[in-house]
Parts: sequence; C-alpha cells; structure tokens
Amino acid sequence: MLVVGTAGHVDHGKSTLIKALTGIDPDRLQEEKDRGMTIDLGFAWLKLPGGREVSIVDVPGHERFIKNMLAGVGGIDLALLVVAADEGVMPQTREHLGILDLLQVKSGLVAITKKDLVDDEWLELVTADVEELLQPTCLSGAPLVAVSAVSREGLPQLLETMDRLLAATPERIDLGRPRLPVDRIFTISGFGTVVTGTLIDGSLSVGQEVEVLPRRLKARVRGLQTHKHKIDRAVPGSRVAVNVTGVAKEDIMRGDVLTTPGWLRPTIAIDVRLRILDDVPRPVEHNTPVSFHTGSSEAPGRVRLLDRQELGPGETGWAQVRLEAPLAPTKGDHFIIRSPNETLGGGRIVALHARRHRRFHGPTIQSLELAEKGSPEELLVRALDERSPTTAAEAARQSGLPWQDARATLERLVSQGKLDALGSGPLENETYLISPQGWIRVKGQVESFLADYHRRLPLRPGMPREELKSRLGVPPRPLADVLQRLAQDGVIVEGKGWVRHAQYVVKLAPALQAKVDSFLAALHSNPYSPPSDQALEPDLMNLLIDEGKVVKVAEGVVFETQAYRQMVERIIDHTRSHGKITVAEVRDLFSSSRKYALALLEHLDQEKVTQRVGDERVLRV
Repeated sequence: MLVVGTAGHVDHGKSTLIKALTGIDPDRLQEEKDRGMTIDLGFAWLKLPGGREVSIVDVPGHERFIKNMLAGVGGIDLALLVVAADEGVMPQTREHLGILDLLQVKSGLVAITKKDLVDDEWLELVTADVEELLQPTCLSGAPLVAVSAVSREGLPQLLETMDRLLAATPERIDLGRPRLPVDRIFTISGFGTVVTGTLIDGSLSVGQEVEVLPRRLKARVRGLQTHKHKIDRAVPGSRVAVNVTGVAKEDIMRGDVLTTPGWLRPTIAIDVRLRILDDVPRPVEHNTPVSFHTGSSEAPGRVRLLDRQELGPGETGWAQVRLEAPLAPTKGDHFIIRSPNETLGGGRIVALHARRHRRFHGPTIQSLELAEKGSPEELLVRALDERSPTTAAEAARQSGLPWQDARATLERLVSQGKLDALGSGPLENETYLISPQGWIRVKGQVESFLADYHRRLPLRPGMPREELKSRLGVPPRPLADVLQRLAQDGVIVEGKGWVRHAQYVVKLAPALQAKVDSFLAALHSNPYSPPSDQALEPDLMNLLIDEGKVVKVAEGVVFETQAYRQMVERIIDHTRSHGKITVAEVRDLFSSSRKYALALLEHLDQEKVTQRVGDERVLRV
C-alpha cells in the first residue's frame, strides 16, 4: 500500500482534482464546504490502471494552515504538486515545494490544473516556469501533466503517470518497530476511539498491545481498517484506521505516536543536520525560537547552532533543537522548522536524547558527522561508546539499525574483539555489550566514585556495592561482570559487600593507631574473656573486622580472630566427642564467664555451626 500526498497553493484545485480522480470529497468539514477551502487534512483512495490501490492525503494550501499540511506530508511515497494554470507559481507553491525538498520526498509529479481556463501559449509559459522551479529540488525532472477536473481532460494521463511512478517505488521494509503518527482522532458509537495515520517501520495486528507516546498510555488494538475494509494486519506504508481500547478520544492528540511498548522513548533534545531554505528573508540565528515539526507532530523549541553563529539562506549546519514538550521521533526522521509565519528550513534527525553540547567544539562536530554518515559498525560502536554497558537491542535502537542487521554486525564486532559481550552464551537482544571507550569511561567513573568515597570516609574499608551500583546506574547483571573484570585488571578489590580501589590503604592518624593498638593488646592479654570497657568507634571497629583482625560475635563482645578460631575448633571437637555442649561447659572450657560463653554459642547458632536443642547445642548436620 502506497500513499500519495498533495501540495500546492490555496485554491489551485487540489481537492477538486482528488474528487474528480476518486469520487471522494476530501473536504470533510462543514466549514471547508462553506468556505470552499481546505482547512484540515482530507483523505481518499483509488485504484490505479495497473490495479494498485493507493491512499491519498489532501493537504490545505492556505498559509495559515501550513502546520496542518506538514502533519499530512510525512510518510508519503509520491508528491502530487498542484499548480493552477491561470495563476501559475504562487507563494505556497514555493513553500510547499521547499517543504517537500527538505523532507526529501523521493518521487513526485506535477498536475497543472484548470487548463480549460487558459490558452496553449499561456499553458506553455506556466509549464516552463514550473520546470525551472523544480530544477534545484528533489522533484527535478518530475513529469508534468496538464488537466481539467471539470472536463476531465488529462486525468487518464495523470493516473497512468502516477501508476508508472509508484510501480518503481520500493515497498516499505518491515523493521519490526511499527509507528503510526496520529493525524486524526474520532469515536464510533459502539466501538470507541479510532486513530488514523500512515503506518511506518512495522506492522500492526488485531489484539496487539500498543502504547501512545509521548503520553505513555497503554492500549490494545481492537480493530483495523484500510479504505473502510476490515483487516487483521496492517502493513508498513498503509493508511490505517486503528480502533483502540483503553484510551478515550480526549486522551490522544494529533502528533501522538501509536507504537508497540518498550522501545521508543520521547525526547526533548535532538541533534540535527539543518538546512535553511534559499528564499528565507533573513538568517536563522543561534537560539532562535521555532516550531519543530516531524511526522504529524509539532512542538515549540529553540535552535542552538553548534558550528556557527547564524545560518543564512541556503546554508547547512549542525544544530541541537531543545523542545518545550516531548516528541517521539526516531533517528533518521525528517523534520521542518518554522517561525510563526514562514517555513525556515529542515533536515534529518541525527541523534535523540542528546546531551547539551559545547558550541564550536571540533570533537562534537566530528561525532555528529559520524552519526550522520557512519557505517553500521561505526554507528553501533558509537552508540555503545556513549551508553556502555547496554543491551544489544538498545544499541541497535540507538544506532537506528534494524535488529537483524545490527545483530549480525554486533556478532562480527565481538568476534573481532572490537566489542566485549558480558556474560556467556550466544548474542541475544538482552546480551550486555561494552566498547573499549565504554570500558575507559566506566573504569574512570568507578575510580572517581571510589576516590571520593575514600576521601570522605577514610576509615571504611570500601564503598558499599549497592551504593556503587546506584551511582554507576548499571543493572546488577552487567555490574557483576564489570566489577569482576576490573578486579582481574587490578583496578579494584572486592570484599564482603564492599568495593575499594586497589591502591587505597587505610592510614590511621597516630592517635587513632595508638587507640587500635591498645584495644588489640587488651584482647590479646585476655583472649577468652576480652575486656568490654575499651569499645572503639564503629568505623574503627568495622575496619578491624574487615581487615580480619577481630570477630564481633555480639554487641560488646569482640574476640581476637586467632582466639575466636581456637574457641570454635575446641567447641566443635567437644561437641563431636560428647554429642552436645552447654553454656556452662563452654564457660568452663575457656575459664570464661557465662556472658562470653552464651554470646559465642548464639553467634555459632546464627552461623549455622551449632543448633540449640533445649538448653544444649548440637552440631548441625
């Protein structure tokens, strides 16, 4: 299924031509009929001579409704530029053609309408004028057909030309990521909410769960129609009406995107390659407020020029658009920017969720150029450089590549040692990957976080693992592999629940060291009944525990590690020989007190060395 979109100046006969070709009046609003002027998008369809059925999107030509025109021309396969023979090229002819050129519409033709109102000589002049206008645009060399919707002269030739051009148009590829930019919302009694749009990048099926972005609304496909015929599955490139359940008409707006959940995230920061139209009256300056249009959506924003102070007519440069409201495009989508009253320029989206860049920064410009023109390998490595470690599926999404193409490239890069796969097994969409640059970044972050932690809390043996995970923002599964590799590389040391930098050693001040030495000496002098009146600060005590110098069995009861091991061995030997042991027997065994004997046995119960049975302990099996 292919889509034809009209373009052209107001009152040049677009809607009249569509009605003559299809028998369908695309002006559906009463106000449009009363005023004799298209205000909003209109829709029709027809079967071409070769049997191909196509959809037609009719757009308004008046300058006040350009934003409605922009909502309709996204995703078309062929542009039908309409120029009235009696008026010739007019302001919106030029503006609409400029928009088609910025959107890089691959195929088009021109219908010179109202030929019945002019003589042949005038028609030749208008034809020559249109051909000259087309030359510097993407429609250069497009066929021109003179027609009259009143007498129907030229209509068969127009349909044959349209058929020939569309026959040469490649079918849309199913990338498995369906997007339906919504251009119309209404309700049908007994069915509920219906949205329409041109489906791109994937297919939709009845019963499928969907998401409405950027509002993040969950819904389900109740029914599908194309040209008022029910279908079970809609294919890429088709005009589709989708009956959705779970959302009300009031919840959805034109410009929202209907898609499958989980893969597309709205953004407010977009890196773009921006081209300014040749006939804009003044340069576009840095930080210019604009309306940003892509697909059927629009949002106000500002253009931050990255490689110059202003962009003049016909110039191209790098820019970042900061939006005031989130939109849900994908990398590679085309866009248009407008001031309140005129189209300024447009281009292609190079990166989404963009960081704020330094202006006039060479490495930033090089990175953007790579994103625009890079090979699949370069795009995937760049995506992983920025976000490692991340899943293979996320790397494919960030690079804009279809999953199957991305997977083959990622497998090759892993086999060549240019990327590392964390974990084991074949590469799947949830396999975590990391690039060499990603390793450098993650290693630097870990070292920085640990250095900061050691500086703030110098008596602690290391940073809690959970705190490091939180600060890195790395999920648990890849974090374990990352830390294991950093430990193998001698960057970190892992303890029980903590991580420290390999080069970090706790250095106590002389006064603290003297306090620790005194405490250890007191434990050593009376190992089985250590004094409890020389308690250390929690950080110092934890340091001794983590260094393996003492064992804390209860609050206020701490043994020297060597003494603790001797006591445990003797308790095990006694229990093994006698089948049991009591608190009193432990007290007598070490010439200690009940306080220490009871604390030690309860500790061994917790450690699952012994088990209490009445007033006695036995060894756990």
